[in-house]
Amino acid sequence: MTEPMLSVRNLRKTYGGTGRGEGLVAVDDVSFDLAPGESLAIVGESGSGKTTTARMVAGLEVATGGAVLLDGRPVAGPGKRRSRDIQMVFQDPLGSLDPRQRVGAAIAEVLAVGGRRSRAERRVRVAELLDEVGLDQRHAMEYPRNLSGGQRQRVAIARALALEPRILILDEAVSALDVSVQAQVINLLVELRRRLGVSYLFVSHDLAVVRQVSDRCLVMHRGAVVEEGGTGEVLDRPRERYTQQLLDAVPRPGWTPRKRSAALT
Repeated sequence: MTEPMLSVRNLRKTYGGTGRGEGLVAVDDVSFDLAPGESLAIVGESGSGKTTTARMVAGLEVATGGAVLLDGRPVAGPGKRRSRDIQMVFQDPLGSLDPRQRVGAAIAEVLAVGGRRSRAERRVRVAELLDEVGLDQRHAMEYPRNLSGGQRQRVAIARALALEPRILILDEAVSALDVSVQAQVINLLVELRRRLGVSYLFVSHDLAVVRQVSDRCLVMHRGAVVEEGGTGEVLDRPRERYTQQLLDAVPRPGWTPRKRSAALT
């Protein structure tokens, strides 16, 4: 078996703790590994803790307990800088891009922070990154508001790839897109992973998308991991009742929606 590149061990996050109690437990003792070039999905309903887990891995949230290790070394926590090897793509690309900044400048800014000194080098690399995500050089002069939702998400992916990360965290990165545009971005992600060898941590509630992009699947409920395994195994032969309830809630021919209180408990 390939040695894990990323190891998450006993990760925990609580909010609002006092001397009389620990407060709200958002993530409770979560552990998993991610191998080079692998795609791991974290699935669950809203409030399951999947996004909080992803943000702790990215260094955007400080864990209450546990560790995030890259090649065996801690990469996130109090007093530690975010690792350039782990980058994140968010659900809302418009919210993650500065509306006053042209697309090319937004990508070049990341390259400048990452240490590319020559303006000419940055300009060439911006064109390469836009090409990698299926955009052309003219898009560099556009403002985010003038792009479609799919184009903006491609720009967000290009920015995340600018520092040549080894791990890309995708937090509901296609859920806000129209179905046809979603399919195009999914195909792009599959191709980028094949071509660049980048690993994905794919956070989603959409099991159909997870099936297309992930090798393994981790199911979270109320902050804890309740099931994990190969994506086909988990989605086709779930062992846990909660996973089956998630699958039962997916629309399909002849499907009758259940009340939430009965479906996800």
